[in-house]
Amino acid sequence: MTVPFDILPSEEGFLGLPEAEAVDYASAKAIIIPFGLEGSVSYGGGTALGPAAMIGASHQVELFDEDLWREPFRDFGVVTMREKPVDGSDIKAAIDDLAALTETALGDNKFPLVFGGEHSITPGAIRPFLKQFDDLAILHFDAHADLRDGYDGEHYSHAAAIRRVLDHPTVPIVSVGIRNISAEEIPFLEANRYRINIHWGKDRESWQVEDIVAPLKGRPVYLTFDLDGFDGSVMPATGTPEPGGLFWNDAIKIIKAASRVGTIVGADINELAPIEGMHAPNFLAAKLAYKILSLSLSK
Repeated sequence: MTVPFDILPSEEGFLGLPEAEAVDYASAKAIIIPFGLEGSVSYGGGTALGPAAMIGASHQVELFDEDLWREPFRDFGVVTMREKPVDGSDIKAAIDDLAALTETALGDNKFPLVFGGEHSITPGAIRPFLKQFDDLAILHFDAHADLRDGYDGEHYSHAAAIRRVLDHPTVPIVSVGIRNISAEEIPFLEANRYRINIHWGKDRESWQVEDIVAPLKGRPVYLTFDLDGFDGSVMPATGTPEPGGLFWNDAIKIIKAASRVGTIVGADINELAPIEGMHAPNFLAAKLAYKILSLSLSK
């Protein structure tokens, strides 16, 4: 097989695997696509550094999974694309480039996991999935609804990420952990209640996981995880750390359930803005990535 990506040596890539434990591109079922787009952040910055921080922290993630009772990376194999600089001055062009990358990976039957970068990556990352799967559904973790039709003059702003996904009129979405929405987003939400399912952060204690994932049943699922979906106490390293959010077990229970009722076919993790000297948020993001791959590909 021709390798269409510049692949990092396994010791430098996701999980930092020694060569003896590594697979090549042809054998890998998953590929990490670092894409440090930062062009429309509206509060804290630094998301361009997120992919490298996640990859670096992943070298410290324990490979044995207590749920699956094995080292699941052996079931699927993963390679990592070498990161290239992303021009944040033209977000539309950047996400077109990302769409081409994920389309190539999908064409080679890989599971693309994109490391952002700001949340504006998602409409690009998801585009090939929408072409390939007629019944694709979206599982969205976030503090913000991201239903604005642009923000600060930028049509493809991170604050409009989900609105741009929903420009595709047949796509349903399950949004989890939302605790910020603007008045201007409400008319679009109310007009699209039939395909937007929001589970508000304020109701977290009464969530029923089976109800949350019910719209995903029998569908291919794309998972987008904005790290500010986590509570600000465990994820301060993001542009808008918010109180009242998810904790680790909340998120993992939902991802587990989604992987049981549907088929997770791709994902992105975005909005990590590393804080110098603070390792925990980077590690959380890296472990989340491994958990998503494991639950999606090592059932």
